[in-house]
Amino acid sequence: MKERYHVTGMSCSACSSHVEKAVNKLENVEKASVNLLTETMDVTYDETKITSAEIIDAVVKAGYGASVMTEGSVAGAGGQSTSGNAGSTGKSTADGKQELQQKLDADARAMKWRLGISIGFLIPLMYVSMHHMLKEWFGIPVPAFIVNTMHGNANAMNFALTQFLLLLPILYVNRKFFSVGFKTLAHRSPNMDSLIALGSGAALVYGIFAMYRISYGLGYGDMAVVEHYAHDLYFESSGTILTLITVGKYLESRSKGKTSEAITKLMNLAPKVAILVTEDGQEKEVPTESLQKGDIFLVKPGSLVPVDGIVLEGNSSVDEAAITGESVPVEKQAGDHVVSATVNKAGFLKCRADRVGDDTTLAQIIRLVEEASASKAPIAQLADKVAGVFVPTVMTISLITLIVWLISGATAEFAISTAIAVLVISCPCALGLATPVAIMVGTGVGASNGILIKTGEALQQAKEIDTVVLDKTGTITSGKLKVEEAGGYQSDFPMDAMMQIAAALEKKSEHPLAEAVVEWAEQFGLAIPEIVDFKATFGRGVEGTLAAEFRAVESVKNDGPTAVFYAGKQNDTTDGSGKTTEQNQMARNTVSGASSVIIPAGTKFYVGNLAFLQENHITLPEEATEGLNRMADEGMTPLLVAQEGRFLGVIGVADTVKATSYEAIRVWEKMGVKVIMLTGDNRRTAEAVRQKLGISEVVAEVLPQDKEKKVSELKRQGHKVAMIGDGINDAPALAAADVGMAIGAGTDVAMESADIILMKNDLRDAVTAMKLSRSVIRNIKENLFWAFFYNCIGIPLAAGVLYPSFGIRLNPMFGAAAMSLSSIFVVGNALRLRGFKSGFTPLKTGTPEAARTEQETTQAAVEGEQCILEAPAEQNSKEEKERTNTMTKVISIEGMMCNHCTGTVQKALEAVEGVKTVTMSLEQKNATVELASDVADEVLTKAVVDAGYEVKGVTEK
Repeated sequence: MKERYHVTGMSCSACSSHVEKAVNKLENVEKASVNLLTETMDVTYDETKITSAEIIDAVVKAGYGASVMTEGSVAGAGGQSTSGNAGSTGKSTADGKQELQQKLDADARAMKWRLGISIGFLIPLMYVSMHHMLKEWFGIPVPAFIVNTMHGNANAMNFALTQFLLLLPILYVNRKFFSVGFKTLAHRSPNMDSLIALGSGAALVYGIFAMYRISYGLGYGDMAVVEHYAHDLYFESSGTILTLITVGKYLESRSKGKTSEAITKLMNLAPKVAILVTEDGQEKEVPTESLQKGDIFLVKPGSLVPVDGIVLEGNSSVDEAAITGESVPVEKQAGDHVVSATVNKAGFLKCRADRVGDDTTLAQIIRLVEEASASKAPIAQLADKVAGVFVPTVMTISLITLIVWLISGATAEFAISTAIAVLVISCPCALGLATPVAIMVGTGVGASNGILIKTGEALQQAKEIDTVVLDKTGTITSGKLKVEEAGGYQSDFPMDAMMQIAAALEKKSEHPLAEAVVEWAEQFGLAIPEIVDFKATFGRGVEGTLAAEFRAVESVKNDGPTAVFYAGKQNDTTDGSGKTTEQNQMARNTVSGASSVIIPAGTKFYVGNLAFLQENHITLPEEATEGLNRMADEGMTPLLVAQEGRFLGVIGVADTVKATSYEAIRVWEKMGVKVIMLTGDNRRTAEAVRQKLGISEVVAEVLPQDKEKKVSELKRQGHKVAMIGDGINDAPALAAADVGMAIGAGTDVAMESADIILMKNDLRDAVTAMKLSRSVIRNIKENLFWAFFYNCIGIPLAAGVLYPSFGIRLNPMFGAAAMSLSSIFVVGNALRLRGFKSGFTPLKTGTPEAARTEQETTQAAVEGEQCILEAPAEQNSKEEKERTNTMTKVISIEGMMCNHCTGTVQKALEAVEGVKTVTMSLEQKNATVELASDVADEVLTKAVVDAGYEVKGVTEK
């Protein structure tokens, strides 16, 4: 089994390395992985042969504390360290949501307090120890009482004792360095605290030794000894080392808090209360965590959805941007699912709780982000290996430095000072933080963009990808079939009538193609007649008889389909409309006949493929066959419509390419990534999509297991492969790839086969994931370079290798400052990732831009035969007129305090005649109103005032 532990007492990468080694040494432990930043340890072990108590005991013996964390608990927020108590547990998610930020704040406050005390006593300590230098160098006057009590050999003991007393508070507030440092040293697992404790402690011990020598000199009248040691106390060095390290720790604690902001923001999304509908129908406000599966709850306009649920009553639009990243609100009605932490924008919703507590979508996302943050990337292995031997190596170098300088004839204080500088300048912290801070920030940035990266390994592997394998349906395309083209062949049988008959037959079928035809007919308001004697032939088509006489007329909305299927070569002569004269004449003929066709009862019709019509003795004109081939070449499935004995027309159905797929594929090309499409579709359809999008390779008519074989084959050829699919029938291929990405997961984030989950149905997010991976790994390399470079330069410099030739050396105070700055640099560099941008412009569905992009990427530029599908001129002019008359006004409103207020104002404005849409902003305290016609400012103002709020002004946008 796999279990997570909270480990306390770690301060650097040496600590995490020692804990890891201690647990990995245990028999029946398969793997232990420790993350310094999140203070967690993931252990995979055989629970039948070893217990969690034994694992905790191994950590305790190594000099640290540990406790078991319950599923969903928050690292660093739950549980206290234990001394082998197997029964200890961490906190639940409900508590952890609050405690994560509380712990981060508490750590920062504690460090701030320590820093304040340290600086408060260090300043007078430095002044007392160096006041004579301040007067000589800067002319700063020295108070008489200091001159009278601390100047001269006679006052040497006062001088030393005052410094010692001022140092004591600094030692006390920073005692953790000594307690942890010497404890780990005793366990033969020295860490950064050990280096600080030894460095600062050595200066302290030497200072106390100097005090005894001063006392000896004063007692025996040896003023030479007194004068020598009075200027060689090193108390200020001990205090400065501790204070500067505390400065670094304080800044580091604040920076670490910022790396966790993504998780914290996710936690803060969850509403604290919910409106429960009791069994007697009463509404009751209860804590969200008290909701149980099956409970009925209400979501008011402007409120957050408390848990995942199913809508029972009501209609509304819900903003799911916080979860999926989709900017366009999603319409919800009875039977639809709602997700925790999403915002109900308009109407009331009555829902039944489906997933609560740790099972909600939000809780799963938080858990995935936490696990990814706590995971390690392969690039961290080098740093881990170095960290394991780093501190003992530094201590050895420090001892050698001391001995070499003493042998070479240097003074004892010089040798000790140099050895201390080596101890305090070395920085295992920078090594330990280089990888985890970058991974935590990177996975947090991904989560905020709807990209959930499960592990650090997946994050690193995504950078190496050179081949992307795409499933077609649902990945490149929308996965939803729709009518692309339609046209009638008989002048006495209008296309509207043909579509109505086809929809009537297909309404009784369950085939996906049938659903597309029915949906299209309903969209345009076409009446659908009743069919009897229905019969479906598998793989061929459907047939049936008209139940009653049916009058085929134009759509009630007068905006039904008027497209005509054109076969054969186009006439080069046009009438200026972009269509040939012949095409326009045919279109007019078709539309003109639409108002007078009466179809008698008992008439038999057929809808299906070519083979189906041929089996029923219906012959197609030669030019129609050419048109069908052209449709197939463009990726459409032709549905042929026929009456007994004659061909009526054709309907072209296709799975449309998503507006964003073309852009994603173009960017991959620029990145040097090869794109391969795998699909179970026929070769002609697959080839049509390949040509439209410019994909380099396509493999058609493959089964799920064939996709896995193709991915494995590419890997054997030496490629780094990413498989992108819907996570269902693509599961084998996703698991086989170096990186598996499940696209369009939405609220289903628990996909075991995927390494990266793309919550939006946007292929560009896969590109963003790869770009983010490259940015994070580059950041980690920068951090590791700095950590190694700093130590490789700093340690020899502190040891005094340049002193004999150039007189350059670092005293302990500068070494401590450099050590602090190195950690701050690494964390600060990782925080730059928060500014990561995908480079893509969000494309809202339903906008003209989206429509144009989709059209451009799904329709090939066909010379010769083509299909025209457009709305009637009357509809176009009507829409143009509406766009021309539309105007927008912004109303500044005073008195809105909450989402309930904005909901009240929104309802009041929507009730005004002429108002199309209302967008409320509580933050800006205004309402943006889109009007179908010019509505007077006074009318809008009155609506707001009547609702109980004050209008500050109305401006036209």
